[in-house]
Amino acid sequence: MEIERKFLLDGFTPPPGAHAQPIEQGYIAITPDGTEVRLRSIDGAYVLGVKRGTGSLARTEVECPLSRAEFEELWPATAAARLVKTRYTVPLDTAVASVDVYAESLAGLCTAEVEFPSLEAAERFAPPSWFGPEVTGAKPYKNRTLATEGRPPQPGL
Repeated sequence: MEIERKFLLDGFTPPPGAHAQPIEQGYIAITPDGTEVRLRSIDGAYVLGVKRGTGSLARTEVECPLSRAEFEELWPATAAARLVKTRYTVPLDTAVASVDVYAESLAGLCTAEVEFPSLEAAERFAPPSWFGPEVTGAKPYKNRTLATEGRPPQPGL
């Protein structure tokens, strides 16, 4: 079970020494019931992932490692639904934020996702002042929507 909250950021300057993870992500399938089949290249690793559910805070996620050859064989199937971003891991007081700085057609968009061990922890979380509006569950800011429809026309909801 993946439990996370997502926030917009008004730009992002990585802290000194922050590790940048380049990510290429593409979707093989996205179904009306909220299931998505995703390919991801992250920092030299290749993953096939399946997410299920339409909940805003919690969804089921399963990931399987792939070889580079397997990834390259499947990657063309994602041609209509891709995104590129760089991820930074930023420690917070009580959690860790994954900050995504999007590139190419999504350049200028920055988000922070924070994962939690429980729904209670997610609900108790007080975002730091540098986080912008919360977009957890907002369809325009889901990665699958960003990959298929592009950048939302206006910031926020």
